[in-house]
Amino acid sequence: MRRDVCAGKILALLLSVACVAAGCSGGGSSALPGPGGRSPSPTPAPSTSPTPSPGGEPNVDGCQIFPDGDPWNTDISGYPVDPHSADYLANMDPSGYLHPDFGSNPSYGIPWTTVPGSQPLLPISFQVAAESNPGPYPYPTDVPIEAGSDHHAIVIDTGSCMLYETYDTTYLGPPASNGFSAYSGAVFNLAVENPQRTDGWTSADAAGLAIFPGLVRKSEADAGVINHAFRFTMSQTQAAFIHPAQHCTSGYPVGQYPYYPPMGLRVRLKASYDLSGFTGDALAILTAMKKYGMILADNGSSWYFTGETNTSWDDDDLDQIKSVPASAFEVVSTGTVITGYC
Repeated sequence: MRRDVCAGKILALLLSVACVAAGCSGGGSSALPGPGGRSPSPTPAPSTSPTPSPGGEPNVDGCQIFPDGDPWNTDISGYPVDPHSADYLANMDPSGYLHPDFGSNPSYGIPWTTVPGSQPLLPISFQVAAESNPGPYPYPTDVPIEAGSDHHAIVIDTGSCMLYETYDTTYLGPPASNGFSAYSGAVFNLAVENPQRTDGWTSADAAGLAIFPGLVRKSEADAGVINHAFRFTMSQTQAAFIHPAQHCTSGYPVGQYPYYPPMGLRVRLKASYDLSGFTGDALAILTAMKKYGMILADNGSSWYFTGETNTSWDDDDLDQIKSVPASAFEVVSTGTVITGYC
């Protein structure tokens, strides 16, 4: 992911100030349980091997990654094309090509890990505390942190099936009791459908979405069947969002730029696009894009979609995807464009 970090942070900070003034500060969804009652355990090694649920939604160590009816897991192959699909696509780098923002290089993609329910909780402070789910978080001291500028950290607590994600993450230890700092953080109950936080709140992603469910994961691609949508980025977005997104960072007003894509916009690879020449992981990924599509989650390089950090990716295989043009996609209708939050 390549976020427009400075602009995004300034706009998000202004939004958080406005939110505090309006009295909307506080914790997250009531569906999120408190973190207490855990006993210490050794720090576990990071995991990058989700266990796909055959014929169903993604499953990691017994935790289904959101319910069957969640937007990330919804088959949108039969959804109607948005009446303004062509207008949106005209403002989405129409001469561009699809690009996997991950590969065998360990500095590419976004890493993640799992921890048991006994994982010790560590304190964490946030720059945008009013829009972040407060700590402590079950982060190991060696939690994998994304390379580059965004420094995302993602942890799944397999004891509670809760997802913890942070943006611009820094470990403040040793000692471990110093904990972490981050720009923003969000906690998602994997048993609850999205959206499950507060409209106008950021998350670890610019669109207020969870990141993990939108990552392309190697084990799923190798299995040949991927049962969820992917997250992708665009260089320019309008000041609006569509659920399940709940946040935006754009400086492009809807009235002046009505067909810049809003956060949460969903695109689908056209059913007519010929996949007969594709093989391997590339074929599995593109097939999923016809069924589940991609959800706009952040500002960054246009048509870049995100996968997990995994040195097992075959770059030659993934390079096949770079031949898919923007014109092979269409925008589908998934909900109302929500304005007034950025």
